[in-house]
Amino acid sequence: MGRTSDAKERLIDTAVVLIRARSYTSVSVDDICKTAGVRKGSFYHFFPSKRDLALAVVDSWWESMQVDVLDPAFQGDVPPLERIQRMFDRAVTLHSKAQQKTGQFQGCPLGNLALEVSSQDEVMREKLDHTFQQFSAYIENALKMGVSDGSIPPNLNVRETAQSLLSYFYGIIMMAKTANDSRVMKDLSSRALQLVSAPLA
Repeated sequence: MGRTSDAKERLIDTAVVLIRARSYTSVSVDDICKTAGVRKGSFYHFFPSKRDLALAVVDSWWESMQVDVLDPAFQGDVPPLERIQRMFDRAVTLHSKAQQKTGQFQGCPLGNLALEVSSQDEVMREKLDHTFQQFSAYIENALKMGVSDGSIPPNLNVRETAQSLLSYFYGIIMMAKTANDSRVMKDLSSRALQLVSAPLA
């Protein structure tokens, strides 16, 4: 059994791995506890239900996305559009390394949860929607800076474009997961900025 001091973190980390590799529905509390080496009683001490653990997974993954992808990508050392491309590139690197380690393109637990349970669980839907809006805000802020410095057309709808780029981001993850090939994500990521440079209606 894991030490009391790290049992909660072990449960969250294990749930992230299992939800990425399988699905939320197919992973049971018993599976999570067994893999984490934590007693079932300890699970319910920290999480009243599996849904509460899934909500913690969203927070944990979002924090890791900020630390590993978003905050480094959106530093002001390069022009705004390059920051967006760097976001895609950093995500590709992380997913590629994960596939090399596991032999499987596992995707993102946020995307997996959104597809699987958001239409069935309003609390989870709201949590995911809020997280995706935070994600979109990173992109939107970069686009606004691009409009300000003249590198992006002034009539660009930055909010809609940010949401389009976020949708593209998760769409190529889904395509790569279906193909079980991180190279799909890499190839499609290189075309992301076409959503910004395409002629406006």
